[in-house]
Amino acid sequence: MLDQSDITTKIETVERALYAKLGVRGRDLAQALRRAGRQLPSRIRKQGAILAQAEFMASNPKLARQIEVAPVHNAFVKVITHLNEIDVGKRRVDRLLGVAGTIAFNILVIVVAFIVFLWWQGYV
Repeated sequence: MLDQSDITTKIETVERALYAKLGVRGRDLAQALRRAGRQLPSRIRKQGAILAQAEFMASNPKLARQIEVAPVHNAFVKVITHLNEIDVGKRRVDRLLGVAGTIAFNILVIVVAFIVFLWWQGYV
């Protein structure tokens, strides 16, 4: 059986990893996972839901006795493994390249529209 401090330690570790890798915070793990949303794959969100349920159950002494150790530990390992594989620098570069691509496309559309307008008016 896991005691309150083991679960609290695991939950805090996951919350710190969520903040470090995704920049997501919440008053508890369930809210942090909701805020992470589609940044996490569905299988990791399901494992996170197991951890959030264990966090909720651990807060009540009678429910804490019903927590199963193996699923909570497996969920913790899977979530932490996934979060440790995230490269923050690559995510930053990808985001900047996405913004740059959007800006370049918009400028291209405006230039083409301006040239079409000039042709339509007979200046070109």
